[in-house]
Amino acid sequence: MYRVEFLTDAAQFLERASAVLQRDPVVSTVIATMAEREARAEGSSAPDDRPYWWAVVRDEAAEVVSCAMRTAPFDPHPLLLMPMPEPAARALARALAERGECVQAANGFRPATDIFADEIATLTGRTSEVTVHMRLFELGTLVPPAPVPGRLRVATPEDLDLCVAWFDAFADAADEQAGRPAGTLREGRHERDGMLRRIDERRVCFWVDEQDRPVHLTGFNLPAFGVARIGPVYTPPEHRGGGLASNAVAEVSRSLQADGAVPCLYTDQANPVSNRIYQALGYVAVADQVNIALR
Repeated sequence: MYRVEFLTDAAQFLERASAVLQRDPVVSTVIATMAEREARAEGSSAPDDRPYWWAVVRDEAAEVVSCAMRTAPFDPHPLLLMPMPEPAARALARALAERGECVQAANGFRPATDIFADEIATLTGRTSEVTVHMRLFELGTLVPPAPVPGRLRVATPEDLDLCVAWFDAFADAADEQAGRPAGTLREGRHERDGMLRRIDERRVCFWVDEQDRPVHLTGFNLPAFGVARIGPVYTPPEHRGGGLASNAVAEVSRSLQADGAVPCLYTDQANPVSNRIYQALGYVAVADQVNIALR
């Protein structure tokens, strides 16, 4: 009943999937952001050394009902799935098995991602295991936090080394705060060229203290279909617990709203601190997502 179409051109994918992406732009934020970024990149092409594709899933009437992507440059190159009907998730798993494509990890919304992983595991004689539970939040009414000394400033090219270091530290800090082994969320080191693009696009901000020293970092993505995703949000250990993250995220959220975008963000469900902070700012839970390993 369901047919899967694989594409390596982000612009072609956006042509086919735009109606689905626009239907729920908060839920589609990751796929939409990545697709628009790739479509904007001049001279971009599919790499030869790893899986790279976008997929649309069509029903028996040939209507696009959902989509997925596999563009992650880091091992094990996890898929990302949007919500989709159970038969569609199984059809995607079968299509990948028929392609002979090795799938070792999948991230995405429940229950579609669980169903997809179970089907892949059955087809390949393996087992699947949820490694991380995530939750997607959308900002409702922003609730200003108690103010702290300092201010928000946009990162500059002179901050490149610190931006790379703190982006890299974010994943291990998230694992530590969630009680997981370090390296569970790490996706490899961030490349300097990619970080420079973020800085040039003014997508990285610091909270600086009264001596203009960076004490916190908040990043965000350019809006896609009117939605802008915030992250990463990182405070070095020596500066935690003082409200820096709350103030930085609130300022970034306010700025995005002023530009007409809907702010959203992900939290790790195993981290009570981040969940408490964002909900206190007025963020409201939208959907649950999982990272699944296939062994």
